[in-house]
Amino acid sequence: MREPRDGRDNRDSRAARFAPPTDMPVKPFLKWAGGKSKILGEIRRKYPTGLGTTITKYAEPFVGGGAVLFDILSQYIMDEVYISDTNRELMQTYIAIRDSVTELVVCLKDLESQYINAGDDIRKEIYYSCRNRFNLLKSIGDESIEVAALFIFLNRTCYNGLYRVNSHGAFNVPQGRYKNPTICDERNLMAVSDKLNGVKVVCADYKKSREFIDCNTFVYFDPPYRPLTATARFTSYVENGFGDKEQAELAAFIDEMSKCGASIVASNSDPKNADENDDFFDHLYAQHEIIRISASRAINSVGSSRGKVSELLIVSNASSASSASIAGA
Repeated sequence: MREPRDGRDNRDSRAARFAPPTDMPVKPFLKWAGGKSKILGEIRRKYPTGLGTTITKYAEPFVGGGAVLFDILSQYIMDEVYISDTNRELMQTYIAIRDSVTELVVCLKDLESQYINAGDDIRKEIYYSCRNRFNLLKSIGDESIEVAALFIFLNRTCYNGLYRVNSHGAFNVPQGRYKNPTICDERNLMAVSDKLNGVKVVCADYKKSREFIDCNTFVYFDPPYRPLTATARFTSYVENGFGDKEQAELAAFIDEMSKCGASIVASNSDPKNADENDDFFDHLYAQHEIIRISASRAINSVGSSRGKVSELLIVSNASSASSASIAGA
């Protein structure tokens, strides 16, 4: 993956995910399973006091669609911002939007024109041709603008905006049934590019963020959620799974970063939705504040199973005090 650009000025980069709140000035450029737009108000209430003044750095090591990232960039002026994810193609897309948005828009407009103007049968051919092309480029580690364009195209036209790979690492989500999907939102992509100006984008495990995080940093962790039931386990959105061992390792890392003085908020599923006696996270995060909030289940194959569930916010002792209301909250 290309190294992020250096030497760009830290302008006021104010800026987003699936169905963003109306007070967010820049919309997400992706649909993303597990996106935090619907619970952003709850997360905002746990932003640390001093954010943007004494707390001058922000890190999001499981950035995904970036709802909290874009909210931070919309509301605060940060000296340094670090985002990472192990999804290589996702991070390539962030870099392409930040560094080469004009070329990316040209590619997306071409894909959008072909797809929107085609009948259903041709659309199906286009979708699966693009999926095959994406998987080919993915398999050889291609870093071209085409990979980012295909990533966004597939995200906007696949079923439910899912990103899922099979055991061979190939993207395998079927085509969605959208009549008029927005594939190239040029105005928003240009705005997102501006907001990403100066942001350090890294394809790496969350542990790499240790080099960035210090006592002046607010960190938001949004790892793959622990499944509530065995049947909830589907092929990972990255090739490597994230089981209980990995959840425990992350908790230890959060403990370490908290002891270094970083302010931390983390999200995860609440095991008590399925088993009221399951204290897995209550034990892991016993030294931190654990808050149970109500959230909508965004993706479920059974429509009748969609509804409100409890989710967890884990707040480090360093950031347990709620911040004052921010603009638009």
